[in-house]
Amino acid sequence: MKMNPRRKMFHIVLKTTIVLVLLCLLKESSADPQINLLNKGCSTFTVADLLDFNTNLNATFLDLKEQLINNNKSNHFATSQQARGSDPVYAMFQCRKYLSMDDCIACFNTAAFYIRSHCNASNGARVTYDGCFLRYESNAFYDQSTMPGHVGFCGKRNASQSNAFVETVERVLAELQVAVPRIDGFFAAIKKKVGGGDSGNNMTVYGVAQCVESASKGGCQECLKVAYGNIERCLPETGGKAVDAGCFLRYSDTPFFADNQTTNITPFLRNGDSKKKKFIIGGGVGGVCLLLIIVFLVYWYKLSRKRKEVIRDGILGASELRGPVNYKYNVLKSATKSFSEENKLGEGGFGEVYKGILKNGRVVAVKKLVIGQSRRAKADFESEVKLISNVHHRNLIRLLGCCSKGPKLLLVYEFMANSSLDKYLFGERRSILNWKQRNDIIVGTASGLAYLHEQFHVCIIHRDIKTSNILLDNDMQPKIADFGLARLLPEDQSHLSTNFAGTMGYTAPEYAIQGQLSEKVDAYSFGVVALEIVSGQKITNVNVDADSEYLLERAWRLYVNDMHLELVDDNLAPDEYKAEDVKKIIEIGLMCTQASASLRPTMSEVVVLLKSKGPLEHRPQNRPAFVDSDTRVVRGDTSTSNGSSSSNATASNSQLSGR
Repeated sequence: MKMNPRRKMFHIVLKTTIVLVLLCLLKESSADPQINLLNKGCSTFTVADLLDFNTNLNATFLDLKEQLINNNKSNHFATSQQARGSDPVYAMFQCRKYLSMDDCIACFNTAAFYIRSHCNASNGARVTYDGCFLRYESNAFYDQSTMPGHVGFCGKRNASQSNAFVETVERVLAELQVAVPRIDGFFAAIKKKVGGGDSGNNMTVYGVAQCVESASKGGCQECLKVAYGNIERCLPETGGKAVDAGCFLRYSDTPFFADNQTTNITPFLRNGDSKKKKFIIGGGVGGVCLLLIIVFLVYWYKLSRKRKEVIRDGILGASELRGPVNYKYNVLKSATKSFSEENKLGEGGFGEVYKGILKNGRVVAVKKLVIGQSRRAKADFESEVKLISNVHHRNLIRLLGCCSKGPKLLLVYEFMANSSLDKYLFGERRSILNWKQRNDIIVGTASGLAYLHEQFHVCIIHRDIKTSNILLDNDMQPKIADFGLARLLPEDQSHLSTNFAGTMGYTAPEYAIQGQLSEKVDAYSFGVVALEIVSGQKITNVNVDADSEYLLERAWRLYVNDMHLELVDDNLAPDEYKAEDVKKIIEIGLMCTQASASLRPTMSEVVVLLKSKGPLEHRPQNRPAFVDSDTRVVRGDTSTSNGSSSSNATASNSQLSGR
């Protein structure tokens, strides 16, 4: 009697799971895997197909462990992904670099066993110990650094030499914040004598900071900053730990790593900011000066702590816990000089934006919305603003507050001094961006959209992704603006018909013509933006001669003829980029702009493709379709999988709408 194939597969998965559990129970001998549990969590959403999920989870966990065992460089970080069936699994593991490989693997076994026994059938889970952390999700998350759920843990014993101990801990944590984002591998372990090693003082502060290796330098900095805010409250207690999605920070008066595991961070402290320099300089001053500095630092610490608590309660904490800050209209009117022309930053589809300076000196951007003032409109405004104020991602503009009690509905955002991407591609700042900056902007924009579509608890479709809605921070990293101001996609629908809310050239044809809205509309717009960034050519720009081409037409022609590099912006020097990197981004852009929405990748898939090594396995299957400037014609065709065109189809607006 033959066994049902699905039942046979179930038995295979069951046996594999049992093997994994036994491996976890039979831990390798270790000195100290540091398996004190700090934080854990299981998603409240269950998987659709338990068989596919367990198969994928088993494969990722086995791959992670194999990487740890077989890596000749003693790497303490690994990622793995499996996409079988309807429940893909993306997994990440990291242990502290001061652990031996045996201890690292033992910590992995403990983490894997905990997740399997406590998070059965959850589509996401994470667990953090002193020595390691393990996480898996149904979507790519490798670039995440900080997110809700970050927390600090304090010891239960105060230091005997409180003032000197506090000063030394602050120095250790400050130096780690400066150095670690600059170190390859994002890890450092250091120790310092309390009081600079005065005679009779045997106290030492031990400190460690670590970020996930898949984070960016800016993401590591941001994560350690949040972790510092969680751990500084422990002082003057003798130990503290802070954990977040992408980093770990710890200090203690007792050693938790060997002396030969310390890191020389001195070369990475140069050119730090003024506050960090104060800590470094203060450590070299002795005698009476040292006493004066300690008194000053204790006073400064108390004062800055109060100030941070006020800021957290006034802005960040409000958006995390209670919704956005409600500003008075007159406060924002005064901050923007009565919304004067000199303070006007720009104008978009949802209204005008002004630079504002609040009474506490903080610079913000104030958007004056052009929507109705009815009771229903205000209610919708308040509910949507409360939702988007809880969106936290390093590639999304942070909403700080709002005003709904005046003559205008106003939104208050963080201020981006470097303005928008279009200025650097088509405006007065053209030619400033190098290839690395352009690549980072493409990856960051994709990551922000993936978060909105799949990682936030409500699916948010932007509807109007374009270069003027991508702002740049001080490190030239992208932050998407204006998300959540259009209607949200209901969870139980894959698309819907709605009023058009996009920009011609960037908008997918099925949305512009037929009003069909899905996440693939944003994927299309992203593809256009990616091609603009590579080429420096605006999607709507076309010469008047008969042989002129729109950007999508030109990109497709060059792709079909394997002449990708002719699309690259002339302002980029050939030695700035690798040909295969450019080809991959162009092909991803064309994949995103295919006529059929079902053929376009999701944004989480785009992030994985952008970060993968080597050429793409799946190439664009058909020619892009687009709507020209008068919205009367959609151009596109169906093509064979190797990219050759079979026909060139055109249709009027009425034909496409079915009228």
